[in-house]
Amino acid sequence: MEEKFRIKSYGYGELAQLYFPNISKKSASWQLTKWINENEVLTELLIKFGKKKRQKILSPIQVEQIIKILGEP
Repeated sequence: MEEKFRIKSYGYGELAQLYFPNISKKSASWQLTKWINENEVLTELLIKFGKKKRQKILSPIQVEQIIKILGEP
């Protein structure tokens, strides 16, 4: 049985690799950043909830916003 995705703090690269498991952590992080930057609503929500440039750890509320917009990895 597959485990349900858990909303918690994630390292940025860790979450990116959940979305892109077949590429390197660096490439996955770049791709997740691209997806976020291309989505104005998501970008605004993340800024509202305290996201900063080069942030290494995403808070549970930031992860929740990503999941709402992009869906579960």
